[in-house]
Amino acid sequence: MVKLFSDEDKYEDQSDPPNIVEIFHSGIKDALRKILTENEMAWTDFAFGRSYELLSYAEIAEIERRVVEGGYRYAPSATISVQERPEAYVEELDAEGSADDFSFEHQGAVVESAESSGRQRRGQGDNVVEYSSNIIGTARYYRSIKDVMDALTNGVPEKTIAIIDDSGGTLTAPILEQFHGVICAGGTVKSHLGILTREYGIPCLMNARINGIRNGDLVEVEVSGAAKTMEAYQNDGDMSVRVWLLPR
Repeated sequence: MVKLFSDEDKYEDQSDPPNIVEIFHSGIKDALRKILTENEMAWTDFAFGRSYELLSYAEIAEIERRVVEGGYRYAPSATISVQERPEAYVEELDAEGSADDFSFEHQGAVVESAESSGRQRRGQGDNVVEYSSNIIGTARYYRSIKDVMDALTNGVPEKTIAIIDDSGGTLTAPILEQFHGVICAGGTVKSHLGILTREYGIPCLMNARINGIRNGDLVEVEVSGAAKTMEAYQNDGDMSVRVWLLPR
């Protein structure tokens, strides 16, 4: 029988390994051994070639069924941001949602006087993908589980530009596709959220520094600017694009 790289038991020093680890590991290992043996193929050929073809959804669903029947219950993943970075979150927001008078007040945000049209610069960020034109939409903060639950229940309003503070994107994953754009206060263009928005075709700024933008404000995001490069990050180069507050 084919031996896998993962056959070494990483949990052998534990007298009672987690139930989910036991079931998932054994199920995946058994499925992979069967596939590699029946097809007489090397692990690399499977992993970098025919994995999606040979490992079916039905097989994964069967393993998950065994996990649930074994007594395991999944914990909500949306709380991971608060657990890992408690200093970055206001406790009341987790219960009450983002108040309409709340705003990020980043000291590094570049704020300028209003133009003759009434448009006023209110910050900047790192563009993930360069688009043909800027986007305009309504700002809405998504910083709590209640914010996301409200969106799941009532839907995300059209042309919403979501403002969030976690570059992992775990909290807003269930509603991410509904956003017109995203402004994220953390991370880089290579962060998980940057990758997700790029794949979904959602304009996004990472490492954003904004000041004085509140729920319901009309904003313009300069996603027509150049996407920030890794070379710029390495050399501390500034390729920031702008965020404007627009008059209603």
